[in-house]
Amino acid sequence: MATQSLESSASTDEKPVKMRKVAAASFMGTVIEFYDFGIYATAAALVFADTFFPALGEHAGTVVSYATLGVAFVARPVGSIVFGHFGDRLGRKRTLIATMSIMGAATVLIGLLPTAAAIGVAAPVALVVLRIAQGLAAGGEWAGAALFTSEHSPQGRRGFWAMFTNLGGAFANILALGTFLITGLYMSDETFASWGWRLPFVLSFLLVVVGLFIRLRIEETPAFAAQAKRPRAESDGLPFKDAVVHQWREILLGAGSLVMAFSLGYIGIAFLTNYGTATLDLPRPQVLGAGMFGNLLNCLAIISGGILTDRFGRRRILLIANIVGIPWALALFPLLDTGGLGAFWVGMSVTFLIAGVGFGVAGSFLSELFHTRYRYTAAGLAYSLAGVLGGAVPPLVAATLIDGYGSLVFGIFLAVYCLVGLLCTLALRETRHRELIEPPLHAGETA
Repeated sequence: MATQSLESSASTDEKPVKMRKVAAASFMGTVIEFYDFGIYATAAALVFADTFFPALGEHAGTVVSYATLGVAFVARPVGSIVFGHFGDRLGRKRTLIATMSIMGAATVLIGLLPTAAAIGVAAPVALVVLRIAQGLAAGGEWAGAALFTSEHSPQGRRGFWAMFTNLGGAFANILALGTFLITGLYMSDETFASWGWRLPFVLSFLLVVVGLFIRLRIEETPAFAAQAKRPRAESDGLPFKDAVVHQWREILLGAGSLVMAFSLGYIGIAFLTNYGTATLDLPRPQVLGAGMFGNLLNCLAIISGGILTDRFGRRRILLIANIVGIPWALALFPLLDTGGLGAFWVGMSVTFLIAGVGFGVAGSFLSELFHTRYRYTAAGLAYSLAGVLGGAVPPLVAATLIDGYGSLVFGIFLAVYCLVGLLCTLALRETRHRELIEPPLHAGETA
């Protein structure tokens, strides 16, 4: 009895320590993923039009720069399927080490890539290829990181621990913007455009080293370990096939429920940076500072969203975020177009606050929607589809819609995204009380 009591006490003491290590591993992974995406989005807004697409002119070059940003989002669903297959078959840990390595290598190579002035058309082609590699790795990274925390965490605090995955993304955006801000402050515009923009890409190597060190020390998740011990049934197919056959509805609705967070979040990190400097003619340091402050609030909103989901449920918090997003999308650009610096800071801040609540729900909500046997594939696919629809499309069409029809029309466009998120969330059930370790599916059963 005494031995059992001591063992129980030790287990209780070890659990918080273990969860902190698991959360750190997921946090660092998404720091690297979103840092790489964030610095690319910022560079696309500030310098890529002149560096890689000078022949197209300023407007067309900017549009094509955002198109290369979208290329990675298109690649993300493919990456979620490819790496999801290995994550569901070989384990979360091994797959996450591979995705982090690929993402880091592609980002450093972008920082070393010659410009169009040096090697001609080969420069933008190579940029697109490396961007696709980033997208493939990101498609496999997020789901694995989210499951790593969700499948390790206790049910009653799963929302809190799972939010660390997206918290890493918000922190990464602060790092990305801060790096550009510091390099911009200590360099002339000519120096920054010539080579200063490369520093944030090359410095990502340090993050990769730290991230790999942390991940190599973490055990596989209990849910996958339990699933791996079960004999595979004759009816079991490829993870992607089974996910689509058994839970296609949850994949589509799960993606739709998060398009609001992606659309507002990536408008903030990608488009508004360019809008503030090029259209509103605001000082670049102030624009980058507003982005950093907005992402700080984004961090707080992600933490709050994760905590609140454990108390009130994933679905309810996501519904509130989507509802609030609709009027804000309509008010955002009229506010920005007043041209004031204070208005720009408010616009950035509130946009990131609303998006952050949505991202705070995502990790636990998508993990709980799907069966263990294909959870990596299904959760990654849903998240990646949300990224394509919400993260890639709005920044790509923003300049064209605003130039052709005015900023209010683009605000309506964003409000429709929030409405889609609201309707999709209403169509899903609450998942807070669901266990993540369950018996395998048999022929004729659905998850």
